[in-house]
Amino acid sequence: MDDEQERLLPIANVGRIMKQILPATAKISKESKQTMQECATEFISFVTAEASDKCHKENRKTVNGDDICWALSTLGFDNYAEAIVRYLYKYREAERQKANQNKGINSSQDKQLEESNYRNDQLGKQTHEAPAPLEFRAIDETGDHSQAEAPS
Repeated sequence: MDDEQERLLPIANVGRIMKQILPATAKISKESKQTMQECATEFISFVTAEASDKCHKENRKTVNGDDICWALSTLGFDNYAEAIVRYLYKYREAERQKANQNKGINSSQDKQLEESNYRNDQLGKQTHEAPAPLEFRAIDETGDHSQAEAPS
């Protein structure tokens, strides 16, 4: 495998993600998967480079989830930043609950709002509402719009 292929996301994973939003009967060409593979890889590299620059300026060696959220927002991808903040909050909450269960502690005693800290710093407001589910819109060949919720 050459260096170019090694830096790209695995095409099987990209195809699997693409199939999730399409009808079961839809087909995806190899060229479409390759194009999406290249675009997704480039997007991830772009955002990661911005987050890495921030860490370098702060004399840190580790890029964390908050850095990625900051980079998305800084680069103008505010909608993505908000969605990632919600995901990061849920992920950290699940990890905290898992750790508390392993320690025998009731996880409801250990609630913190990391999401509101980020939003206070980055978006200038504090929000406590439940996050809305992610939605994706697809356009079929006839131009009809369909809407689907992200898989849970």
